[in-house]
Amino acid sequence: MNRRVFLQGGLAATVGSPLLAALRQDRLDEAADVLAKATAKGTVSAAVLHVTQGKTVFTRTFGTARSADAMFLLGSITKPMCVTALMTLFDRGEFGLDDLVKKYLPKFTGEGRDQVTMRHLLTHVSGLPDQLPENNDLRKKHAGLLEFAEGAIRTPLSFAPGSRYQYSSMAILLATRVAELISGMGILELVDRTVIQPLGLKHTVLGLGTFKLAEMVPVQTEFAAPEAGAGDPSAKDWDWNSAYWRKLGAPWGGMNASAPDLAQYMSEFLLAKGAVVKPATAKLMVTNHNGSGLTPRGLGFGLGAGAGSPGCSDKTFGHTGSTGTLTWADPASSTICVVLTSLPGRAIEPHPRELAAARVAAAMS
Repeated sequence: MNRRVFLQGGLAATVGSPLLAALRQDRLDEAADVLAKATAKGTVSAAVLHVTQGKTVFTRTFGTARSADAMFLLGSITKPMCVTALMTLFDRGEFGLDDLVKKYLPKFTGEGRDQVTMRHLLTHVSGLPDQLPENNDLRKKHAGLLEFAEGAIRTPLSFAPGSRYQYSSMAILLATRVAELISGMGILELVDRTVIQPLGLKHTVLGLGTFKLAEMVPVQTEFAAPEAGAGDPSAKDWDWNSAYWRKLGAPWGGMNASAPDLAQYMSEFLLAKGAVVKPATAKLMVTNHNGSGLTPRGLGFGLGAGAGSPGCSDKTFGHTGSTGTLTWADPASSTICVVLTSLPGRAIEPHPRELAAARVAAAMS
């Protein structure tokens, strides 16, 4: 299945129309062609490409993705979305970025933990690992988020807080655990109330909510990361496609969403609309908080040209997901790029999502 949609202010636009002049039509077609070929060969089962620049929208669907509203497991793109829910509490004065984590999690003390701040958690410099050593065991027994959080609280730090950069899913987990304690709501409900509903997202959910597992695009788990089952038949009841994992709503990787919804979310930061967080907070989230020599990070977002595709400006912000997803926004051209695929990010190099996104970047004027 291969659909093509051009929209301009809600009205269909013809190929080559002056309304699309800001984005090079040939490069957008090349981006779509990458995904069309990947699905035709069977490398990728399903994909959606969605690009916006101002009022111009370019959308294509591929493979088993039946419409632009097809819902993919976002993987780590979940992180900035859950951090956004946390930052709505920041806007209310419920916590500060330099608050010590132990203020909210009293057991998070000793062996350097006393120095970890909320900012450290959100910018991947806390010293916490990406995944827990017991990750697979927890998933095999269908552990809840609280049990994962308790494991993260006990896990030794790899380095002194703020001294190094180490990407950490568990740091985001603890940050969202703080959000739960402050708000009195589980993270699934908090994200729904503070992010999904205010933005009017109809095909986005942390966990499954009222959606059915069958409505979600399956991940090609035979190419999955080790911590997601890696195609092991014995992992079927806890891998990325399992009912357990999809319902869990892990704040580091459990969001399901469509490409247009994800673009709508990214526009909240590209345009600082103030629909979810204050405009100043939106800008704060896409500003570098890490020291010199460390990987630049906003609050939940990757930053700089490296957070986008070759040709993106150093103002770019975005994120990828190990499930095969990618999104970035470049303020220099007001372009948002979303590429959602079912092929895990580690499956092939270069990944079709990256090749397609690079052509989108080349299409920007």
